[in-house]
Amino acid sequence: MVRSKEEATLAGKKTHGRITRREAGKRGRTEVPIAGRRRLDVRKPGEASEVERSGNPQRIARALSRLKTQRNARKMLLVPQRDLDKAKDVAEKMNMNVVIQNLSKTRRRIVDK
Repeated sequence: MVRSKEEATLAGKKTHGRITRREAGKRGRTEVPIAGRRRLDVRKPGEASEVERSGNPQRIARALSRLKTQRNARKMLLVPQRDLDKAKDVAEKMNMNVVIQNLSKTRRRIVDK
């Protein structure tokens, strides 16, 4: 089945939304406004999460910069399993404390300053 580009991005948005809603759970909020006219994917009490499925280092860095705005929260970045090490390298270059997990949360990388 061949999809148009528009159908593929719409499917990607649906998947992203499903992952963020699952991550937020009962007490969390999704698409939380932050400084700079940006939005954080998930904010729960004591925890902030971003989902980045593209695998692009620039987009991973952008997601990490959104997480960096959250001062009193454990920062979580969810990426596909194939991108765990790539995201870890980007986080180390940005000098961040962050937990990087695959989308199903079965594997993780912890980055400390």
